[in-house]
Amino acid sequence: MVRRSIGLLSPLSAVALLLVTACAGDDEGRASATDATSQTSTATATATATSDPTTGTTSEGSGGESDSATTTAGPTTDPTGSTTEDPTTGETTGETTETTETTGGGAFPGALCDPIPDCDAVPPPKLSDEPTPTDNNHRGRDMFYVEGEDQWVLAKFADASVLDLDFHGDTVRIFLNRDCAGEWEEIGTAVASDDGDNPTVEGVEDTGGRIYFKIPEDQKLAPGRHRVHMIVETDNSTADQYIDVVPMGAPIFVSDVDGTLTTSENEEFFDLLLGDIPDANAFASSAFKVLVSKGYRPMYMTARPEFLYKRTREFVDTHGFPHGIIHTTLSKSGALGGEAVAYKTGELAMLEAKGLVPLFGFGNKESDAEAYDNGGIEPVDHRIFFQFDDAVYGGRTINSYGELLEEFDALPDLCGR
Repeated sequence: MVRRSIGLLSPLSAVALLLVTACAGDDEGRASATDATSQTSTATATATATSDPTTGTTSEGSGGESDSATTTAGPTTDPTGSTTEDPTTGETTGETTETTETTGGGAFPGALCDPIPDCDAVPPPKLSDEPTPTDNNHRGRDMFYVEGEDQWVLAKFADASVLDLDFHGDTVRIFLNRDCAGEWEEIGTAVASDDGDNPTVEGVEDTGGRIYFKIPEDQKLAPGRHRVHMIVETDNSTADQYIDVVPMGAPIFVSDVDGTLTTSENEEFFDLLLGDIPDANAFASSAFKVLVSKGYRPMYMTARPEFLYKRTREFVDTHGFPHGIIHTTLSKSGALGGEAVAYKTGELAMLEAKGLVPLFGFGNKESDAEAYDNGGIEPVDHRIFFQFDDAVYGGRTINSYGELLEEFDALPDLCGR
C-alpha cells in the first residue's frame, strides 16, 4: 500500500481554496455545446422529439404557458394493454400498448412505481476490531443504469483534506444491498488505482484512488434502487454508492443544488467551515416529493467539487428531499461559469445516450439555463428557475416552490394509479 497524506488545511487556507473552487456561482465565459460534447466520450445519441407525459403530446421545443394540468384529447391506453375510448369521438383505437413488469404496471413506459426505498440498512460488519475512521473523503459515484447495460461499482478513496489526496494500492471489499432490502452480499474486491490504471468508464477518468468493478452478469441488478457499501481492508474506512436501474425512457428530473435548493448560492462555502449543513428553500422538498409520487425519479446535479459528495447527500437527507442519484463534478475544484455549462451539458448527454432525457430541470443560474437548453429539456416551461429570469433560453421563473405544489399535484400519475 502506498498512500499520500497531508494534514487538514488551516481554516483560512480552506476558505481561500473553497472560495475559488467549491461551488458554481459565476456564469461568465459560457461554453458551447460543442465543448461539452468533446468532454463526453460515450454520449453519441442524437436528440429526438420527446413525448410530454403531462400532456400526451410530442414536444418540438416550443415555450409558452404551462399546460401541464390540461387534458389532451385523443385515445388513451389502459395499463393492462386493453384499448380505451376516445372521449372526443366515442371511438376506440385498434392499437394497444402493453407495459412490462419492469415498469411497475405504469401507464407511462419506463415508470417505476414502487416507493423509493430509504436504503438505510445497517452496514455489514467491520473487517476487524479497529475503529472505523470517518475523517476521509471516500465516496461512490451514484449511477443510473438502464436495463441491459453493463453495471459498474465506481468509487474514489481519498484522505480527509481539502487537497483530497488519493489512496493507492488499498484493497476494497464490495458489498451489495440488493433492492435496499434483505441481507448484504459480498460481490468482490477491487484495488484503489494509480493514475491511469483503468480506462474511462461512465465518464469517470482514472485520476487515481479509484476503483472500477464490473458487476458480474449473474449478479446484475434488476430495476429498482440498490446500495453498494465498500470497506477498505487496511483501516475499515468506508464509502457508499447508490445505483438506480431503470427501463430506457424512464421519467426523471434533474436539479442543481447551490442557490436552487439551498437558500443562497454561497451558503455551502461557510457552512462547510462551520460544520453545518445549509438551509433549504421552503417547499422545495415538498414539490420534489409530489413529482416522485407521480412516478418521476430525481437526480441532483451540482457543479460542486467531488469531495463534497457526502455533504451533498447529507443536505438531501437532512431536509427530506426524495432519494435520488447525486452527481458532483469529478474534479477537486468544481466548475464555474462556462465550465459548469460544459459539465452539466456533458452529464445530460450521457443520460441521453442511455435513453434518459429529463422531463423537468431546476436551476438558478444562466449556466443551468444554457445546459438545460443544450440537453433538450422540453417543453421550455419545464425548465424552472428559482428567483432567476431566463431571458435567453425561455425557461420560467418561480419565487417560491410553494407555487408549484398545486400544479404538480394536478399532473397525471405516470403509474396510472
